[in-house]
Amino acid sequence: MRLETCYYCSSTVWPGHGIQFVRNDCKIFRFCRSRCHRAFKKKWNPRKSKWTKAHRKFAGKDLTTDATFEFEKRRNEPVKYSRELWENTYKAIGKIEKIRTKRERHHIMKR
Repeated sequence: MRLETCYYCSSTVWPGHGIQFVRNDCKIFRFCRSRCHRAFKKKWNPRKSKWTKAHRKFAGKDLTTDATFEFEKRRNEPVKYSRELWENTYKAIGKIEKIRTKRERHHIMKR
């Protein structure tokens, strides 16, 4: 299930909902509701519509440094290979495995 974002207000567009507008140059615009589609066709600026995320960010009402945005940025970044990073990851996997077996044993003993 693919969740799209509204081109105008940046809210989530669930499958089977909203309006999809395809321009002559094959650019696809997805809107969550007719309100966003109408505002886009009237060429309204989303920063001037008080109910959009763009306005909240523009007016300083919304958190500009949200942890979820940073996570999305980091996820798409390729990580350079380094031996030190690989060794640390391998050690962490070992520690996690020890903790998992310890918890499993404790769970079995409690049962």
